Amino acid sequence: MSVRSRSLVLALAAVLPGFSSCKKAVSGPPYTPVPVERRDIVVTATATGVIQPILTLSVKSKASGEILEMPVQTGDEVKQGQLLARIDPRIPQNNLTQAQANLAVAQAQLDNANSQLKRSEALFRTAAITQAGYDSAQLAATTAKSAVVTAQAALQTAQDAMDDTHVRAPISGTVLELDAVLGTVISSPTSDVAGGTVILKMANLDTVQISALVDETDVGKVQAGMAVTITVDAYPNRTFDGTVLKIEPQAQVTQNVTMFPVDINILNPEHLLKPGMNTEVEVHVGQRHSVLAVPNAALRTPRDVASAAKVLGLDPRAVEQQLASTPAADTAPAPGGPARPHGTTGTTQGVTSPSYIVFVVRAGKVVPVSITTGLTDLDYVEVTSGLGPADTVVVLTSAGPS
Repeated sequence: MSVRSRSLVLALAAVLPGFSSCKKAVSGPPYTPVPVERRDIVVTATATGVIQPILTLSVKSKASGEILEMPVQTGDEVKQGQLLARIDPRIPQNNLTQAQANLAVAQAQLDNANSQLKRSEALFRTAAITQAGYDSAQLAATTAKSAVVTAQAALQTAQDAMDDTHVRAPISGTVLELDAVLGTVISSPTSDVAGGTVILKMANLDTVQISALVDETDVGKVQAGMAVTITVDAYPNRTFDGTVLKIEPQAQVTQNVTMFPVDINILNPEHLLKPGMNTEVEVHVGQRHSVLAVPNAALRTPRDVASAAKVLGLDPRAVEQQLASTPAADTAPAPGGPARPHGTTGTTQGVTSPSYIVFVVRAGKVVPVSITTGLTDLDYVEVTSGLGPADTVVVLTSAGPS
């Protein structure tokens, strides 16, 4: 070899330090061993929604007049009975005085009508007046009695309006919105055909609600009482717990996708969740606690077990014979968990097909084992029979079949 060629080889060796050992780098087992472990398997149906109060109250006053005082602002926490606004009492007071006078007049007219009716009765018994005259006196007494009832109702309304010049909180809660300010002249809902003026809106935020839109393919798995995990952008490192209240019967179609509103209640004692916050919702449609589980990537079907055996350096025919001579997995419960009845099937998220094949390292050898499976979260799958907590399954590397 010339001096120039020897120098080129030395240069390549310096630039590529792994060049001389590349043959050794490719050697090694074509799989990764993964111990069978106990895990919590949670299957969720995802949805989005917006935080809303369970009930929003629009606070009005039975009194009409100018707002003279408003000691609360948006965001204030108020107690039941706390003063929210004070209305100018002059108009309600005038209406109350007039209603009292009207009642007094109506009562006097009733007394007069009753006296006239008594005289008419006496005259009618002696035939001093006709039947028509007696009937007229009865009608007048009845009309006067009705007028008294009307005047009493008007007086009660006026008294309520007078009392409501001091508007107080109907519940303990949070002021969400001010719809009127100092100086606003409001109208009473008892006298305004439009329903009266809303002074403010408030709600109790100790428990809030989400109406999450769940895809129709998942809504069949959702039931009232299921646990829910909620996340919001405002607190990315924190989750909130909720419960499914009910599934609305009427679907909504959004961009040609059929969705069903699912009402979810969330305890909110710290009032961190505010109305209008966008949420990501995960409904726990299935869950298993502390069950034996293996990665989904370790599962093999009868159709691809032969190719997996070749990658592992096993004889496919010998593998088939081993599987044929092994009792069905669903009749041999794994330690720590009951066997699932043969024939249980389901969707991708939820209960899987009952029988799969995994390759297990036992006594230093890789052997095939039939197992039955339960719930899967698409990363791990529950093993209901065929494996124990001391087993180790193999997951083929990228060189193996997918």
